[in-house]
Amino acid sequence: MALRGWHMLREEGALTMARHLPVRFDLCASAAFPPARKGRLALQIRQDLWRMLQDLRGFSPVIRVEEEGQGLRVSAGGRAAAPFPRLDCEARIGALLTSPVHRSRWLARARIEGLA
Repeated sequence: MALRGWHMLREEGALTMARHLPVRFDLCASAAFPPARKGRLALQIRQDLWRMLQDLRGFSPVIRVEEEGQGLRVSAGGRAAAPFPRLDCEARIGALLTSPVHRSRWLARARIEGLA
């Protein structure tokens, strides 16, 4: 399913949001999250990831949200069209995924009704 140029690939227990198919992670970082709406969480993370790395030539974000135990595992990154500083970019993505301010905002928007 495409949403305004974005592909939302749904599998049992997982959702992947990508601009281009096939999905490719040239750079990636991941983090654990509590239960939340996968689509909303992916959208929020994708927006901030794009803002952070939009100066990376040819960057196209990919977000994968998978059920893991009682929570979620988010892998964020994407493809890049030109050479890039992989370790620096992956460290920045990791810092974004673990940022308390960002996580709080993302989870507030992706909250599942009825869960504390």
